[in-house]
This record gives sequence, structure tokens and C-alpha cells, in this order.
Amino acid sequence: MKILLVDDHALFREGVALLLRELDPAVQVWHAAKLDEALAVLDGGAGIELILLDFILPGTHGLQALETVRERHPGVPLVMLSSQEDQVTVLRAIQLGAMGFIPKSAPSSRMFEALRTVLARGIYVPPLSLAGIAPPSLLPSRPCTSPAELGLTARQTQVLRLILEGKPMKLIARELGLSPNTAKTHVSTVLRALAVTTRTQAIVAANRMGLVLGDDAPP
Repeated sequence: MKILLVDDHALFREGVALLLRELDPAVQVWHAAKLDEALAVLDGGAGIELILLDFILPGTHGLQALETVRERHPGVPLVMLSSQEDQVTVLRAIQLGAMGFIPKSAPSSRMFEALRTVLARGIYVPPLSLAGIAPPSLLPSRPCTSPAELGLTARQTQVLRLILEGKPMKLIARELGLSPNTAKTHVSTVLRALAVTTRTQAIVAANRMGLVLGDDAPP
């Protein structure tokens, strides 16, 4: 597994790299201290399979860095690392396309849990960040681990993937070659299947269910 670790503190990177080798002894870790260094690795064809991105980088706000990386390399799963873990920051990162958010205060076991979830094409959000976003009454009555269990088609699963990546309706339509009305219909079906009414609630519901999209619904 090839992981790109982007953080401006070398000591922190080295510590995380050691932990990552506990997750997978064969892991290869690329280091970057700034956004431009990270983009150079990604653009250079290193075959990165996972990005761990610090929220605060020199000269770049974390959310701006996130948007830039997602725009240029949308197919690579990305997880935010941050000492900030307020609800607004966490959910905004997820809405912009992060597949997970790991507080730097979290124990290593929590990091492993998050990375395993993301590598299985799931969404990981710290439990406390979900409080009050989606009431239990808006969530399915039983856990579902795959879109098929929710009754979603392959196309609707693709739409769900793009919703979880924070893509707006117009971009969903464009990327999937759909008319705006068809895209809107699919989005409505996906939200209804998740028993939610907004995209933010969809992110929360997918996380609480442990929903895994798999590799059959590429963005």
C-alpha cells in the first residue's frame, strides 16, 4: 500500500509512519510538508492509494488544500488529520470530499479503525461530530453495509459516491453523463433510501450504518 502523508511537522510524520507499518508492514509512506510537495508526488505517478492530509499547512488553509487535491486527484481516498475537531470543521471536510476525519488527539486504535473503514470505501467521522445532525428517526431502522441492501442500483450507487464526495448536482450530472432532471431524480432516490432529507444527513447516515460502497461505483 502506498500512502502520502502531508504534514509540516517531521516528527509527527515519522510517528504516524511507524503506526502505519503496524497497519500494514508492507506500507510505503511518501512524506510531504507542503501542498506543492504533495501535488508533486501525486502528479508524478507514484501510484498513491491513500492521502493523509493535515488540516493546517504552511501558506494553505486545510479546506483549500483539500479542494485542490480532490479536484486534481478525485479517485484517491483522502483522510483529514487535525487538532481541530469541531463539528463544523469535520462535516465541511467531509462535504468537500474527505472520506474520513481523524482528530490528532485520537488513540492509534481509532486511527486504525478509521483507515480500515476508508480503505474499504466507507466514510469515517468522529462519533462526537455527528451529534444532533441526523436524529435517529431519520435513520434506517437496521444497519446496512452496502447500497444494494438499501435497494440502490449501480447508477444510484455512483450518485451516492459523488454525494459523499461533496459534488454539487450539476457536477454529478456532468460526471455521469446525466440530464439535470435525471440526476435530481437519482439524488432524491438516494436520500429517500437513506431516510434523510439533506446531503449532510446522508453523510451522517452512511457513517452510522458503516455503509461501504466498494469498487463497483467509481466516481
